[in-house]
Amino acid sequence: MIIPELQQFLLKNREHYLIPADVVANVSVDNRLGHAFLVLTKVRYAKIPVLDNDNHFFGFISLAMITDKMLALDHVSLAPLDQLKVADVMEKAADEAVVDDILDVEKILHLLVDNPFIPVVDDDNIFQGIITRREYMKSFNELVHNLNREYDLVPVRHPVHHS
Repeated sequence: MIIPELQQFLLKNREHYLIPADVVANVSVDNRLGHAFLVLTKVRYAKIPVLDNDNHFFGFISLAMITDKMLALDHVSLAPLDQLKVADVMEKAADEAVVDDILDVEKILHLLVDNPFIPVVDDDNIFQGIITRREYMKSFNELVHNLNREYDLVPVRHPVHHS
C-alpha cells in the first residue's frame, strides 16, 4: 500500500496525468497496415492505441509488429501493408493493462514500470486517453525535491540488537 501522504502529494498534479483521447495518435482495427505504418512513422512513437469505430479500446500496434509482417526470408515485402488490417497484427490488451480510474496511483505505478503509457477507459471500455510515464516522472521529480517542504522527515530509529 502506498503511504497516504505520498499518494496525496502525487495526486496534486492529477490534472496533468491524462492526455485526452482526442490528441492521442491512434488507429482503427479496420485500418490497413499501410495506414498504421504511416501514422507510427509520422508521430515517431513506438506503439499507439488501437480502437474500433465506436472508440472502444482494443489494444496496441507498433512499428515492430508491422515490420515483422513485411520481412520475408530473403527480402522486404510491402504487400502486407495493403493486404493486412491492423486487427490481423495488433497486440490485444489484457484487462489489467488499462485503468479506469486516474486516481488509482498504486495500479498506475505498477503498470508504468513496464509501459511508457497506460490507456484509460471508462466503464464501457471507451478510450478516454493515456497516462504517460513522463508525466508521472515529473511528479516524482517534484516529490523528491519538495517533500521536506511539506513534511518533517524524521528517520525511524530502530533499537540496536546486541548478541
